[in-house]
This record gives sequence, structure tokens and C-alpha cells, in this order.
Amino acid sequence: MTASTVVLLLLIGLTAGFLSGLIGIGGGVIIVPALVLLAGFSQKLAQGTSLGLLLLPAGILGVIQYYKQGYLNVNYVILLAVAFVLGSFLGSKLALSISDDKVKKTFAVILLLISLKMLFFDKPKPAQTKDSVTSSTKIQQSGS
Repeated sequence: MTASTVVLLLLIGLTAGFLSGLIGIGGGVIIVPALVLLAGFSQKLAQGTSLGLLLLPAGILGVIQYYKQGYLNVNYVILLAVAFVLGSFLGSKLALSISDDKVKKTFAVILLLISLKMLFFDKPKPAQTKDSVTSSTKIQQSGS
């Protein structure tokens, strides 16, 4: 691995970590496209690398900050994590059975659809206050 590759990977990781802490995006939205477009990875190698990052407690410091402020529902995290394990297994089996080009195009279409929905079709929701999140989290944790 060259020095420029190391620097590029560190910059991608720093950017993804920063944006993950700031607005909750990282792996699929930042790391995968950056590895494909900037580092020359294949779509499947980029996706595998991004998933590999999930094996480590990569976002632990950000998680601690959100938890301290009452913006983390541990019960929800557990349910999402269990479902994510199954979903990532099934999704990876499918992705590895089709061409890299089809996977890349599917990835791009999904990002496009999500962005269009968020830009033009999201209905405003009543703002959830920190107090309601905190009390909900504390109630669920004490009931566990």
C-alpha cells in the first residue's frame, strides 16, 4: 500500500466519520462511492470494505456522545442490529451472484430515489424534542 493510498483512506474515513457524527451518514453513502470513484475499488470491494468497517466499533465515540445527550435508544439499536445481520447476509449473497456493473447501477438508483424522496416528497413531521427522546429512552431502559 502506497503512502498516497494510506492518506486517501484516512481522508475518506475521517470524512465519513465526521458526516456520520454530524448527520448520520457514512458507510454506504460516503465510503462506498469514495472508494469506487477516488480509490478505484470495484463496487463489490468497496461494499465489502464498508461492511468490514462495521465489524469494529468505528463509531463508538459518536455513539457515546449521542447516548450522553439522551439521543440513543438502545432497544432500537439491538433490534436494528439483529435485522442488519440477517439483511447483510442475504444482500451480500445476492450482490455476489450478479455482475459488478448491475450492483453499481442498483446502488446508484437507490441513492437517487432516496435523495428525490427526501428533497421533494417528505412530509413535515412534528419535531421530536430532546426531552421526549430522553424520557422514552430512560423508560425503555429502566423497563428492560
